[in-house]
Amino acid sequence: MKLNLLDYNRQGLEKLFTDMGEKSFHGRQVFQWIHQHGITDFAGMTNLGKALRVKLQSQAEIKQLDVSYEQLSEDGTVKWLLKLSDGNCIEMVFIPEDDRGTLCVSSQVGCALNCDFCSTGKQGFNRNLSLAEIISQVWVAVRQLSKLSGKHDRQVTNIVLMGMGEPLLNFDNVTKALEIMMDDLAYGLSKKRVTLSTSGVIPAMYDLAKVSNVSLAVSLHAPNDELRTKLVPINKKYPIAQLMQACKDFFKDEPNRQITMEYVMLAGINDSDEHARQLIEILREVPSKVNLIPFNPFPNTQYRRSSNNRIHAFRQILTDAGLITITRKTRGDDIDAACGQLVGRVNDRTSRSRRLKVKVVTENAA
Repeated sequence: MKLNLLDYNRQGLEKLFTDMGEKSFHGRQVFQWIHQHGITDFAGMTNLGKALRVKLQSQAEIKQLDVSYEQLSEDGTVKWLLKLSDGNCIEMVFIPEDDRGTLCVSSQVGCALNCDFCSTGKQGFNRNLSLAEIISQVWVAVRQLSKLSGKHDRQVTNIVLMGMGEPLLNFDNVTKALEIMMDDLAYGLSKKRVTLSTSGVIPAMYDLAKVSNVSLAVSLHAPNDELRTKLVPINKKYPIAQLMQACKDFFKDEPNRQITMEYVMLAGINDSDEHARQLIEILREVPSKVNLIPFNPFPNTQYRRSSNNRIHAFRQILTDAGLITITRKTRGDDIDAACGQLVGRVNDRTSRSRRLKVKVVTENAA
């Protein structure tokens, strides 16, 4: 089996080439050809000697993910379904705005955390994505967007690991992918333009702070343990007090940076004035800003989106208390590309999706 060179960060490629008896700088050259120039044919890597190109052709390949389909929203959002070699599928989304273009990337096939309001979490979990499968999403998006626009200027200016899966449960592959995203010989994004979103895997948050300076978002969604455990079950293992301490520690050496607290607005569940006051209290000493996310519905969910008036009132309470608060604009919901709607196609090893279907059928029969 040939080695897929997308499975290596720059340091990994340098080591691979020395292990092959070649100079390490050839690893840097190939790395740049792949990610900056989008070249997948070794014959086109013109600054490599012919013998090396022939050697690479026999031992390695650059195999990106296949696009099964592409959907374009009325608001310009693009969603891709990407097929994996094992038959599973993942989704990624590109959101264009006036001042940026944000690519939402997946880290797992499905998700093991089973958050109650998230369509992705309800489909179950199959496996972690490899490094090649994570970074291939970026590679594919850059090229697909060029085809759509007919331009070769930079359209992906920001990347968020907010797609399918919990990134910190795929730590090694995710952190290597982050390195590639920020590498000047690859995509060259700054630390403020790459954001990892976590539901609060606290030990991995401390590990991440040691190896990466990316931006951090936390899927909070509730201001007290009882409610958060219902909405985000991992809270039972890592309750809010511990999570807030981990957040305070994350940027302790960079006091000017803030963590984004993601808070999905669920009508009658977590959107009362009292919930807002509780949120203010738990964030009092945490360097943070709040991102209010209107709930995006999916089939068979019990939840409803908070009204615009309720979201505005909730936001005003936070703002009056001095918290920087924004309301996320819903994008791509006409193609199920909005936050919490990504589902892909997952061979669920947890059998959760099958159990849920049985439950729904039973309830409907009753």
